[in-house]
Amino acid sequence: MTKLLATTAVASLMATSAFATEITVGAANVSSYLDPGRDHSNVGSQFYYNAFDTLIAKNHDTTDTEWQPGLATEWKLVEPTIMELKLREGVKFHNGADMTADDVVFSLNRMYQADFPPYQVRARDRLENFEKAEKVDDLTVRIHAKRPEPLWETLLNLQQVMIIPEDYTKGLAGDPDKLEHDDFEAFSLKPVGTGPYKVSEFVPGETVVWERFDDFWGEKAPLDKVTVRHMPETASRITALKTGEADIVTNIAPDQLQLIENDPDMKAAGSATALFHVMIMNVNHPKLKDARIRQALSLAIDRDTLNEALWGGKAVVPSTHTLEEFGELYQPELTTFEYNPEKARELLKEAGYDGFEITYDTAPGYYTNGLLAAQAIMEMWAEVGINGKVNVQDKWSGNSPDMMTRNWSNPMYFADPFGSFGVMWAPNGPSESEGRFNTDEDYAKSWEQFRYSGDVELRRAAYAELMERIKQDPPVLPLYRPYESWAMKTNVNWAPKPGHIPYVLDFRAGSISFN
Repeated sequence: MTKLLATTAVASLMATSAFATEITVGAANVSSYLDPGRDHSNVGSQFYYNAFDTLIAKNHDTTDTEWQPGLATEWKLVEPTIMELKLREGVKFHNGADMTADDVVFSLNRMYQADFPPYQVRARDRLENFEKAEKVDDLTVRIHAKRPEPLWETLLNLQQVMIIPEDYTKGLAGDPDKLEHDDFEAFSLKPVGTGPYKVSEFVPGETVVWERFDDFWGEKAPLDKVTVRHMPETASRITALKTGEADIVTNIAPDQLQLIENDPDMKAAGSATALFHVMIMNVNHPKLKDARIRQALSLAIDRDTLNEALWGGKAVVPSTHTLEEFGELYQPELTTFEYNPEKARELLKEAGYDGFEITYDTAPGYYTNGLLAAQAIMEMWAEVGINGKVNVQDKWSGNSPDMMTRNWSNPMYFADPFGSFGVMWAPNGPSESEGRFNTDEDYAKSWEQFRYSGDVELRRAAYAELMERIKQDPPVLPLYRPYESWAMKTNVNWAPKPGHIPYVLDFRAGSISFN
């Protein structure tokens, strides 16, 4: 709850008071670990921006790309595959240690040259082009790419390359002079960064507490303390807001907004979030190898009806896997996905579908409206003759050969098609490595042009080729860009910033105020 704590040194001698501010956030989910390098979950994305920094920062007040100095004050290409960065002086970690070029090299190479399995996954799906970082002097580092990189600044602004302290991390487990995988496991429970808030308490899956870090290099944090508590049920979050147990709550579905707006003590802020809720299909399941069956599963889903029924028309239904934030790479003219129940029936007949059961896995509460969408999709499938069944389970099944279909999300990890579709559906990316998606030489050729060309038109053409491949042999259907809302007390002024990746709880200077 918000606490304004008046503190006066000697009241009779002082005319002014200093105020401390604390808030409580009721969150639908809280991460089980806090490590920006290994994490890329929707839940985890909430928790890193307050406590960690990147070398290159970004103006999050706009969807336009405006790079800003971060832990690096300047940067330049010295060769087509080498970038040199000058580091900011006087930066301290939350444990009191000075940030050095050695920490920066350590942080980057833990990802670029990863041998810790969770880091290897992240290195492969978005950082594969980077070879190494090296120290030039105490305030200068160089980063080496394997080939010319069209997205230098973008990929140095990623959550996964936030800077962490070398000596602290190495000293967490075992031999302090030797880096071990257990050090990274320990770091995820006791994280230390350079941001305006330090993590003072972390109970996995339950609580995250940030406290202002007075030695932060930039503009000081506006809050003394932020407590994020796990409140899994929507009703319990709204009740916590009404009673003052919470000041901000996350993941409010559209059908609850009227309740918020009718209460003079509460208000809401929301947007069509920069990610897609998707249905994924296992192209390698014996029952789904025929692409016509998967095309039918997709064509049978009326996404506009889902939008109206579940999101009050506030979600965005895409014609292809594209987002406005992609700028010049935004391609809404592509028609990769559509609703056509008659064609779905024809394809099922052509494929010889005999009514076998097709399962749809979903977690009970991870995605807003996820279970409701799954149930509605079963009705839509039934209308074209598909025998569907919802499996409700908390366990991730996307890597199981028995998984047939399930819900998932494709967030925009950065504002480029590579940062959304690309991260998930690249050759050797998460979808292929988990065994539910296949690529071949033609796909890889289009991918190479899309990923590495410096010509925007060539990238657009290559992306269109990839979307045509997805249309003909579908592993995924973007359902909609969900409209997510946060509710808060009326005296709190806060909203998600348009330039952030989805779900970030940003409480830095200029991001929150009070009436």
